[in-house]
This record gives sequence, structure tokens and C-alpha cells, in this order.
Amino acid sequence: MKSVSALILCMFFSIVVSADTIRMVVNNWTSQIVLTHVVAKLLEQQGTKVQLVESSVSEQWGALSHGVAHLQMEVWEGTMSAKFNRLVKAGRLSDLGSHQATTREEWWYPLYVEEFCPGLPDWKALKKCSAIFSKDGSNKGLYIAGPWEKPDEARIRALDLNFKVKVVSKGDDLWVELKKAHHKRTPIVLFNWTPNWVESRFEGKFIEFPDYAEACEKDPKWGVNPDFIHDCGNPKGGWLKKAAWSGFKQTWPCESVFIENISLSNQQISMLSAMVDVDGLSHEQAAAAWIDNNKKTWRMWLPKSCTYD
Repeated sequence: MKSVSALILCMFFSIVVSADTIRMVVNNWTSQIVLTHVVAKLLEQQGTKVQLVESSVSEQWGALSHGVAHLQMEVWEGTMSAKFNRLVKAGRLSDLGSHQATTREEWWYPLYVEEFCPGLPDWKALKKCSAIFSKDGSNKGLYIAGPWEKPDEARIRALDLNFKVKVVSKGDDLWVELKKAHHKRTPIVLFNWTPNWVESRFEGKFIEFPDYAEACEKDPKWGVNPDFIHDCGNPKGGWLKKAAWSGFKQTWPCESVFIENISLSNQQISMLSAMVDVDGLSHEQAAAAWIDNNKKTWRMWLPKSCTYD
């Protein structure tokens, strides 16, 4: 394992070698990957060098803070706001504005599950019906979570939900579980989000936990359980932002304006995801097709006051 000093040295040389290249973070969910490919192709069309860098959500913050990576096209309020806001306040990240789309990330179930559990989507009904979601014959339900950092265990404890968590190794595994359960019409509750292709193919609802407030994450006395934090759901109607290394605007001023101009709706992002997850295109093919079919949209993003190299 490399020492911390060696790792920092590697980061330094990476920056020096790629000083004229924008390094874009690629996460592990479809819309973020396709959108990153769209933006990369558009930047390259204007003569800007781009390199795609795969990173987990947790690891991206260090890379962006140190300029090892430079740009991230989908920062979700529901699960990334704390670190994002802290780094922006510290001057280590730049906020390049929000998309038109609003977000929600939450426990979700296909609509037919209401036949098995009257009272849904209220979280109190979910609590009473935990046994129908069991996979081992017990009365403890199974919640299927994605491979991202979420306070699911803390929420289960705070709301006394009688559930355990199964974490899948990649985002696409969620849809394997959903399709399998939907085919057999067996009860399932799993992580889902909007914008996402699922909403265009499956009827379903998010669980309605107690409304989110910032105090829910910090003050145990807030909310329905005075002993624990996280006795609430995730934010509804959250923002979807674009983040950049703090030196991005100075290094690439025209590209910065271009990124700030980019704003996609829920429908547009859902369509991008569906091109891969439903239509079967690769991320690169979906990005190329979107660019060909949406010239009027992306040409409006190009800054009229700038000339690319």
C-alpha cells in the first residue's frame, strides 16, 4: 500500500502532466456517466482536451479538492450536500450552478406492493408490514440499498423499522432485483432516485418518512425519536449541481462559462438514462446520439463571449 506522501506525490505529477487537460469524474450510475460523456464530447469538439477518471462518490472529494480531478456533472443534494457545501465554503471547490432538474433519493417500492401493505407510502405502514419484505422467513424486512454512502442503518435505528440492509455492488444490480421482484409480483423496497429511467417504465412511490430538516442530521432531540439523529427522510425537490476544482474557472475560463450554462430537466436526464438502461446503447453511443439529436439545446450552452483554443 502506498504511503500518504507517495500518493500525494503521484497526484502532483498527475496534475503537472495533465495541466492542459480537464479531468472529469465518472461515477457509477447511468445518468452521471452519460452526461459526463456528453459534456466531454462537446468540450473536445471545441478543442479542449478531456480525460475521464472513474471515482467513487467518497473518493471524488479528495481528487476534486486537490485538482487531481477537475469537474463533476452531477452532485446530488440528498447525499452529497454536506461534503460539497463544506468544501465550497473552505474554498476548495467551485459551485458551477444547478441543473433545472430537482432530485429525490429515497426508499421506493413498485405500486403493486400496496396490495400487500395497506397504508403505504406512509413509513408507519412500512414499519407494520416489515415481514412481507423478509427473505429469510423472519419478521425482519430486507431493504436493498445501492453502493453509495447513505444513513440507512441510522434511519432504521432511529425509526425502529425492523429492517436489515443489503448493499448491492453496483447500481445496475438494483434494477436486476426490481425486475425479478416485479416479474413475480413479490414485495420489494429498494433505493431509487429521480431523475431516473425507472419512473418512465415502472409505477411506484417513494416511502414518505418524516420530512427532512438539517437538524435531523445533527440534533437527536429533533424529530420523532429524541435519542437518535436521522429520524427523517431525505430532502425532496433537492438541487442537482455541477462542481469543479477551485482553480477551474481561472484555468479554463471559457469552459467554466460553458459548464455553468448547462442545465438539464428531469425529463432530459431520464431520457439519457433510458437510452442505456432500456434501449441498450453504450454510454458513448447514447452520448453521441443525444448530441446529434439535441443540437439546438447544446449550442445554446456555448459561451458567445469566449473563443476556445
